[in-house]
Amino acid sequence: MKIGIPRAFLYYKYRYLWETFFHELGCEIVLSPETNRQIVKDGINYAMDESCLSSKIYLGHVHYLIDKCDYILVPRIANFGLGEVVCTKFQAAYDVIANTFRDQNIKILNYNIDHRKKQTEFKAFMKMGKELNKRKFEIIRAYFMAKQAEKTYFQLELKKQQELLKRDSELKVLIVSHAYNIYDKFVGEPIVKYLEKLDCIIIIGEISPKQEAKQEAKEMSPTLPWTYNKELLGAIKLYQKQVDGIVLMSSFPCGPDSLVNEMIIRKVKGKPILNLVLDEQEGNAGMETRLESFVDIIKLKKDVVNEKQKES
Repeated sequence: MKIGIPRAFLYYKYRYLWETFFHELGCEIVLSPETNRQIVKDGINYAMDESCLSSKIYLGHVHYLIDKCDYILVPRIANFGLGEVVCTKFQAAYDVIANTFRDQNIKILNYNIDHRKKQTEFKAFMKMGKELNKRKFEIIRAYFMAKQAEKTYFQLELKKQQELLKRDSELKVLIVSHAYNIYDKFVGEPIVKYLEKLDCIIIIGEISPKQEAKQEAKEMSPTLPWTYNKELLGAIKLYQKQVDGIVLMSSFPCGPDSLVNEMIIRKVKGKPILNLVLDEQEGNAGMETRLESFVDIIKLKKDVVNEKQKES
């Protein structure tokens, strides 16, 4: 049994959970490749003009997997309870894919999380396992193995990041963006690599204690509805004092990110902030110039702070 997983959207957040689950069930995983120009082009051809860049990329990855596997995993995540909703693009993904590729013999693996309707993650995985004709015991075991793998990976990443934060003498830049932007080869990787080339230590907002981050987010906005944005907003509060600058990175025209990033710019004081809104037309030269200027600013600010500390 071959399970196709698009290397986009929530893959970068749940990859260890999904991959371990299917491996434990004896399934072969077929991943789409890293995002490239052809995948972006295919996604644009299938997407509506109003779709965000991340949605277009996702369509391109799904298109790549058609006829290469038995099922394609397309999660539908609506919410994690009251006040814990996710962006509508994740709620609509299943229907969008099913309708967009309805004439191309696509078989989608059912995966639905909607806590307000008592459809939990556990139930979603049980349903997927049954659809793959696996026994109940096998499915439960695979799920808990997957949860353990996910937890172990995240703890390791968090530990690595805590070690990076201890390096006081170097410039540290906090990147606040969704994992599907940061880790995507076409969208976020060029920015991360260029900042590293400028001798910056990269701190990822996505890697933070989730429950602590959500509590911190409530202080900045008690009414913010989007779960994934809450995690990022709270990460700023957790890391703000330990970094020298903050880069906000979103794909055009993401509604939740545009609203939340505007609030961050207004409310977060004391740190230089660079707001990057990316689309398929963005050129590297202009982006690199902006990043260089931003790094120059945080270097200057850090030097001024160091001089004042020496004087005192």
